[in-house]
Amino acid sequence: MINKKRQRIYIDTSVLGGYFDDEFMEATKLLFEKFISGEFILVYSEVIEEELYEAPERVMKLIQSVPKANVEYFELTDDAIMLANSYISENVVGKTSRNDCLHIAIATISNVDILVSWNFKHIVNINRIRGYNAINMLNGYPSVEIRSPLEILSYEE
Repeated sequence: MINKKRQRIYIDTSVLGGYFDDEFMEATKLLFEKFISGEFILVYSEVIEEELYEAPERVMKLIQSVPKANVEYFELTDDAIMLANSYISENVVGKTSRNDCLHIAIATISNVDILVSWNFKHIVNINRIRGYNAINMLNGYPSVEIRSPLEILSYEE
């Protein structure tokens, strides 16, 4: 039997919010079941903690519900900040999307398998994805796979 590598999946803050949103709840809960069971590794960063500073406690407890063996955490680095700033300076998105850019930069630099988001305006958007990946290549980084949780689950079924 082939040993299947567990996919490392970076989540942004919209995924945590989706867990409590009627429109996105079903797929998000299924994704978290896969994190809890260890089928996937949940990857998140310091940016989520900053974004959730004043969020309801139940939102941060969602990450804590995943066993530590199935979680990776990344701090914000100077390299990630520089890459995120490149996305903005090259007009992939505007300055108001800085945290979105930080998520993408951290996911890129930490070489995750997939970044998942429910943010269809600034992240899960084919033109933006092409822009992020063009900047990644110009800066010597790999492209990053960006999908919605629904797409990840449909690939697995």
